[in-house]
Amino acid sequence: MKITDLRATTVTVPLEAPLLHANGAHWGRFVRTIVEVETDEGLVGLGEMGGGGESAELAFEGLKPYLLGHDPSQLEAMRFKIMNPTASLYNNRTQLHAALEFACLDVVGQKLGVPVHDLLGGKLRDQVPFASYLFFRYADPETGEGEVRTAAQLVEHARRLKGENGFASHKLKGGVYPPAHELGCYRALAEAFPEDTLRYDPNAALSVEEGIRFGRSIGDLNNDYYEDPTWGLNGMRRLRGMVDVPLSTNTVVIDFEQLAANILDPAVDVILLDTTFWGGIRPCVKAAGVCETFQLGVAVHSSGELGIQLATMLHLGAAIPNLTFSADAHYHHLKDDVVKGGKFEYRDGSIRVPEAPGLGVRLDRDKLELYKELYKELGGYPYDRDPGGLDLYPLVPKQRFADPQVSLRPSLSTT
Repeated sequence: MKITDLRATTVTVPLEAPLLHANGAHWGRFVRTIVEVETDEGLVGLGEMGGGGESAELAFEGLKPYLLGHDPSQLEAMRFKIMNPTASLYNNRTQLHAALEFACLDVVGQKLGVPVHDLLGGKLRDQVPFASYLFFRYADPETGEGEVRTAAQLVEHARRLKGENGFASHKLKGGVYPPAHELGCYRALAEAFPEDTLRYDPNAALSVEEGIRFGRSIGDLNNDYYEDPTWGLNGMRRLRGMVDVPLSTNTVVIDFEQLAANILDPAVDVILLDTTFWGGIRPCVKAAGVCETFQLGVAVHSSGELGIQLATMLHLGAAIPNLTFSADAHYHHLKDDVVKGGKFEYRDGSIRVPEAPGLGVRLDRDKLELYKELYKELGGYPYDRDPGGLDLYPLVPKQRFADPQVSLRPSLSTT
């Protein structure tokens, strides 16, 4: 079996409301590039890539000379074709490789008539649990609905999500407002849902010293972990010895050298495995095996997915034995998807693992065309800018925070 064609289509899919984070915002939509790998046997595998609100179509087009004629089952050979550690210094291809690996695993699973989790060693669970993943949000500029700025709004939003989806764990994306305001919001969540677990992620916006203060202020709560409070392995290491909450990361341990460094001199307790950041599903499985050996916690990270990448997260979550925490997903913030049958459904806080061959999802061509045209109309957006305050650059540690007393409904146009 040989690869005969590679197609990349950029789409933009609307969100319920703009999602704020420490470095900027998702501007009311996700921009994702859908990858199709076609073979000489007529099978088509699906991949997906995002990042920064930008298209990656041209980058995938540039990889055709590497891939046409390649056997999609030869995944290690493809890894070195795309990610040779010296050649790729000029063009970091980790996330491009991830989307291609998704598609090749999809093709191989279809050819063999088995789901991807069978190619990873077999599933250990039928469904993967998820956290609610809460954001501070601007109101939808058209409807005026969806704002999350105050503790009361946050609790109300979390209560709605819990009622609709059954979440028993709540993650707050922080680093938007001053730490004292976000601490009040986080403690309000703990009071509203005393039986549920919590996690806080300010996207490394805090200094080590502010991170220590915040961590000590939440030590009495039912925390899963404290995610990326500050930047860098050494910053996390300094902070780790000063708080009682386990630390987690999806930013400073995203490859095997960093994982080795963290094992030799621990800075982080829980590794959040992202199928895009690590370069594919298989590297995440390998990393989970290392974490199992050294008794590090593991969870599945979300980088803002549509249904194709969500499927990769589900197959990963099904196959690794040491998934001791619920996964993250932005998915419930989406209004729609590009896969047949519409959006995956949450039940009791979990999503069922696909059983059809390959990734178990197929493209809805009408939706793909609809959201391709929407991307052409709206274009991309700068992920590291806030539409309500474009003059604020995301310094690390962050020094200027948004004002929680101000309600904004900014335009989401980048022109």
